[in-house]
Amino acid sequence: MAKKSKKQQAGGTPATVALTAAGVGHTVHSYEHDPAHPSYGEEAAEAMGVSPDRVFKTLVADVDGILTVAVVPVSGTLDLKALAAAVGGKRAAMADPALAERTTGYVRGGISPLGQRKKLPTVLDESAGAHPTICVSAGRRGLEVELAPADLATLTKAVLAPIGRG
Repeated sequence: MAKKSKKQQAGGTPATVALTAAGVGHTVHSYEHDPAHPSYGEEAAEAMGVSPDRVFKTLVADVDGILTVAVVPVSGTLDLKALAAAVGGKRAAMADPALAERTTGYVRGGISPLGQRKKLPTVLDESAGAHPTICVSAGRRGLEVELAPADLATLTKAVLAPIGRG
């Protein structure tokens, strides 16, 4: 099921390498990233011809001083209170973008929930379970990976919770 370009066969991104190493079936989708597009996630959905409900964005938040990854559909927004509750915290705020980049090893707009430099607690919006496959960043702008939500949850040790607002 995995489609690989020559560059990915030579190593790929940490996300695609992690998927391959785990033996998880996935499909890599690439598209030409437009720096002028106002939304990375919506751009990915449009470029791939996939419903924005099936394309999930990876956000990094600070929950009571602990960086936490939230994976929610690009068609909605993150409910910070619900995220905090999902991990047993009290307060959540979006993390400083530079800190998120340094901690995950990815650039904003290309942060993947997979293959991060430092393993962070992860929460996947429960709506992911309504789809046989979802798409998340494969570790750079213009590159997405499609996989089963259960595989994503297993690999990231994610908690499933209603953290997205439509």
